[in-house]
Amino acid sequence: MTCAEEQSLREAKRMSDCIFCKIIAGEIPSERVHEDEVVVAFRDINPQAPTHIVIIPRKHVPSLGHLVAQDDAIIGHLVRIAAQIARDEGIAEGGYRLVANCGAAAGQSVDHVHFHLLGGRQMEWPPG
Repeated sequence: MTCAEEQSLREAKRMSDCIFCKIIAGEIPSERVHEDEVVVAFRDINPQAPTHIVIIPRKHVPSLGHLVAQDDAIIGHLVRIAAQIARDEGIAEGGYRLVANCGAAAGQSVDHVHFHLLGGRQMEWPPG
């Protein structure tokens, strides 16, 4: 087996174990608030604010540190959709927070790029 084949098998295994990939595939239920050909957004099962939505790209990328130039449009779209959801949820005018954690020390618990949209309460600084 070539190195490329081994890497492909490892990536397929990682994706099959990824809870967010399973949510995208409909294997795990979620309360979706938006979905299109690029991203899926759903309510967090352990909300940290009155509005707490997780926004994920359909493309499996383990973390922000794994993004490449070809992913720029995906991340731009994701941020624009976050703003749209904030308006739809009624939190845009009062303010909201868009958070992405990168790596275990920062609190990333799922190895799939994702952003948390939080609003509906006063946010504190520093965040954590």
